[in-house]
Amino acid sequence: MKRLTEELPGVPYVAPFAAFIILLGVKNSLDINANWEYPVRVVIVCVILWLVSRAVIPKRPARLLSSVVVGIFVFLIWIAPDWIWPLYRSHWLFENAVVGAAKTSLPSNVRASLGFLVFRLFGTAILVPVIEELFWRGWLMRYLINVDFRKVPLGTYSATSVWLTAVLFATEHGPYWDVGFCAGLIYNSWMLRTRSLADCMIAHAVTNACLAIYVIAGGHWEYWL
Repeated sequence: MKRLTEELPGVPYVAPFAAFIILLGVKNSLDINANWEYPVRVVIVCVILWLVSRAVIPKRPARLLSSVVVGIFVFLIWIAPDWIWPLYRSHWLFENAVVGAAKTSLPSNVRASLGFLVFRLFGTAILVPVIEELFWRGWLMRYLINVDFRKVPLGTYSATSVWLTAVLFATEHGPYWDVGFCAGLIYNSWMLRTRSLADCMIAHAVTNACLAIYVIAGGHWEYWL
């Protein structure tokens, strides 16, 4: 494993995220039961993260409180359009054959499953922020500047890397691409400001945790596609 990461230094940053996306694609194409599929996906990605990526996961943030504030701010941006304009997501820009629709794929029995919700909360609030920040801001933002990304310090500015990463981050979020784009720009800016992957992980985790609470407590399941 050590030899692999030395020869392919991007693997620790890319592999967990790639595995998560591939397993999601398998689930969507085969229409597998989400009641057990998501927990299995979380376990598999956690194993990959531990085996391949633990050496590149940062230990502590530099600006913990500020990162929490940034995370809450992004959460408010995420829900604001739908809260202000209830029919906002029904516009063709956010409901079409390309981006899909803001409708949950989780059946009611899955939403009522405590086991599923525990795994979903863990995956949403802890696992996903780690693997996404490793990929988007730990690797891609630097790779777009120099293919030998290790020569590029975290938080190095390039207009192309900042904007392109935000655009690609938006495409990951389907009918929520607009707020996904805003979130991507904010997280990118936070990386430029802090030069700390840990701080971006904290901000991202707070956003996702707040959204998870909002989804479960308020029954806004449409945010969990």
